[in-house]
Amino acid sequence: MRREFIKLFDDIMELATKYDPSEVEGKWYQYWLEHGLFKSVPDGREPYTIVIPPPNVTGVLHMGHMLNNTIQDILVRRARMTGRNACWVPGTDHASIATEAKVVAKLAAGGIGKSDLTREEFLEHAWDWTREHGGIILEQLKKLGASCDWDRTCFTMDGKRSESVIRVFVDLFNKGKIYRGVRMVNWDPKALTALSDEEVIYREQKGKLYYLRYRLDGGEGGYAVVATTRPETIMGDTAMCINPNDPKNRHLRGKKVIVPLVNRVIPVIEDDYVDIEFGTGCLKVTPAHDVNDYMLGEKYSLPSIDIFNDDGTISPAGEIYIGMDRFDVRTRIVKDLEAAGLLEKVEDYTNKVGFSERTDVPIEPKLSMQWFLKMEALAAPALEAVMDGTIRFYPAKFKNTYRHWMENIKDWCISRQLWWGHRIPAYYLPEGGYVVAGTEDEALRLARAKSGDGGLTLADLRQDGDCLDTWFSSWLWPISVFDGINNPDNGDINYYYPTNDLVTAPEIIFFWVARMIMSGFEYRDKPCFRNVYFTGIVRDKLGRKMSKSLGNSPDPIQLMDKYGADGVRMGMLLSSPAGNDLPFDETLCEQGRNFNNKIWNALRLVKGWEVADDAPQPDSARVAVEWFDARLAAAMEQVGGELGKYRISEALMTVYKLFWDEFSSWYLEMVKPAYQQPVDSATYRATLAFFEKLAWLLHPFMPFITEEVWQSISERRPGESLMVMQMPDVAERNEPLVADFEVVKQIVAGVRSVRLERNIPNREALVLHVVSGGHNHRHDAVIAKMCNLENIVRAAKEVSAAPFMVGTAEYAVPLGGAIDVDGEIAKMEQEITYLEGFLQSVMKKLGNEKFVANAKPEVVANERKKQADAESKIKTLRESVAKLVIND
Repeated sequence: MRREFIKLFDDIMELATKYDPSEVEGKWYQYWLEHGLFKSVPDGREPYTIVIPPPNVTGVLHMGHMLNNTIQDILVRRARMTGRNACWVPGTDHASIATEAKVVAKLAAGGIGKSDLTREEFLEHAWDWTREHGGIILEQLKKLGASCDWDRTCFTMDGKRSESVIRVFVDLFNKGKIYRGVRMVNWDPKALTALSDEEVIYREQKGKLYYLRYRLDGGEGGYAVVATTRPETIMGDTAMCINPNDPKNRHLRGKKVIVPLVNRVIPVIEDDYVDIEFGTGCLKVTPAHDVNDYMLGEKYSLPSIDIFNDDGTISPAGEIYIGMDRFDVRTRIVKDLEAAGLLEKVEDYTNKVGFSERTDVPIEPKLSMQWFLKMEALAAPALEAVMDGTIRFYPAKFKNTYRHWMENIKDWCISRQLWWGHRIPAYYLPEGGYVVAGTEDEALRLARAKSGDGGLTLADLRQDGDCLDTWFSSWLWPISVFDGINNPDNGDINYYYPTNDLVTAPEIIFFWVARMIMSGFEYRDKPCFRNVYFTGIVRDKLGRKMSKSLGNSPDPIQLMDKYGADGVRMGMLLSSPAGNDLPFDETLCEQGRNFNNKIWNALRLVKGWEVADDAPQPDSARVAVEWFDARLAAAMEQVGGELGKYRISEALMTVYKLFWDEFSSWYLEMVKPAYQQPVDSATYRATLAFFEKLAWLLHPFMPFITEEVWQSISERRPGESLMVMQMPDVAERNEPLVADFEVVKQIVAGVRSVRLERNIPNREALVLHVVSGGHNHRHDAVIAKMCNLENIVRAAKEVSAAPFMVGTAEYAVPLGGAIDVDGEIAKMEQEITYLEGFLQSVMKKLGNEKFVANAKPEVVANERKKQADAESKIKTLRESVAKLVIND
């Protein structure tokens, strides 16, 4: 027989003995870049678009980024491989508060204070810092395998994005949606800026409730007692309030009281806002430092005394403790009140305290002149789009969270007292008033028109010193990355917008997701994306959120160096269903690395076979090829369905099991040639074709090893890549064949159990008897090969045979000698006991009239089938026991 040996020794040597990610991953990423495989330009194909949630420009990769960007890359690669024009736009966020804080810290380390510099000088330092650190996280994403169109990289403070932000501010101002006014805001005493409500994190704190005595004015004697958690704010009290329906405080009606220590006389007012049951029912009213007190102050025209400087120290308006920090004052004032006989008692008390999301210091409610965006009208179409399914949330549970916030939305404080960011385009006139304009020339024109003074110059105007909230730039992101604000009819925005999917964390559903939806309807009259996939929070094995402060977050770069990017990607995905927290364990990355090795070893096995082009295909191999073709078709459909529902972890597990269990453990065992024998060319070609299809299916999840495998299977032309290969042809789904092979597996498992229990070597050929029940002889060749059987025949069970059951069919392996009758009877009786218990549970369910009446017909039918199968197995086993007893 003439043999043509394909892939001889020299070719085999090309495949490394062990898969080494460090030699593979960088090589293929550079290959993809050099051949422009991530690039996208508008064409006739259906677009698929994702915009990256822009990480902080000075940030580095953390585990949350790893999870988020792995999922995005899977979606983008899958879209690219299914014929769509995939465009993944990367970029970074200027992160006003975080970046300014880092620059200030760096300057302070060099002995320079922010106040020592002009605004322009400070911004030079900030830009230097950004240029030095700004590209780090994007380079780290490349190591992960992110297939972004890097030519489209954007920055929220680059030219086009900055122009977009200013245009939108001017437009919304001209529409009457942006206004300026003194309002109660959340003040960050560390960052020295106002915050929006969404930037405040409330945490339960164990504190104290202080009962303070306010003497009655007018020489009457006596006092009213107020319970407060913040005695340090009494210097700002301008009234006491009681509930008009509170009988215990009725004697205070119309009275005045004296604020402790500062001795200010304040009126007692009445309002049913006061909770009669809290404390004593008397409320100190501090309009400048409490949101609810501010509303009472507005209602009753109370004066407002701001006792705090911007840094949280006491201002001269506080009269006492001037210059002391607010928390130092709390300690001191309690001692002074006690010394003055004005502290009645102190109780332990737990309440919720607002902390700055950025600096993690307690915020200070503060009256401040700020810029606000009216939200109610903007929110209406954005709420409707999510509730009617125009925009879909995965998982859907976040719709209720979104709805609650949108229905109770407040105006957005968009100004920040910072220098790093988009400066508010408002210009103040010398004689009062202001104009809003996109350019200095336009501001001058408007100022001259408003003032009637044609001699005004730019030097006469003063631009507002505040910056816009960082989110005011990122809310435009899906539009601005395609320059859709400045050029609303350009080719990119018309082709790529609306985007398809957004992958983000649920904690920024209000900061970012909701606001992007609003801007989409305001400026494109369309939703900005179709689907939102919410990732979970990455936690450690103890359930704690990973963070630098806890020291429980591994370095993603070190993980990728140790396990390879593919291994880490798989490890992240193995336990991250949408919206649920991810209990990360490094052993999952090890499992990912092991899977890499499994794939590589399988490839080396197949590529190491000798191939005879004139050898006939064995029946076992022919049937195995038919089966795996059908199994692959079913898996491809299943994976497509799971990805369509954003069940990404489940999709990966489907492919994992298909390769590890079905392909490696079953198919390759069915078709591999005997020791030192060649494989026929038909089976070899089919096996390589399966390998290519498996690589295609797995590529979005593990792009590097699959590219290496695909390139190793056959010679490719320069520029060819698996990542742009379209869906391969697969066989029609054949459910009966797949189901038949599940029976084949059980028969093989039964024979192997007999070998194991009887210590029969695999090299010793056996015979298999079909004792009773149905058996499909079409697959006997596979069973015979996998079990080393001489024959499979229907025959009566011999006394010395070892029986086993598959479904309701009984099989037996003749052993040709004495068997342990007692042992066999004991095993069968144990199985009978189990089946009787199982049958009892089924009968109990079928005996429940409500279950039978209300369950779906197919569910009831399945239970009846379980009953019949169990009864049949019990009958067969009892007959087998009886025969052994008779012949013993």
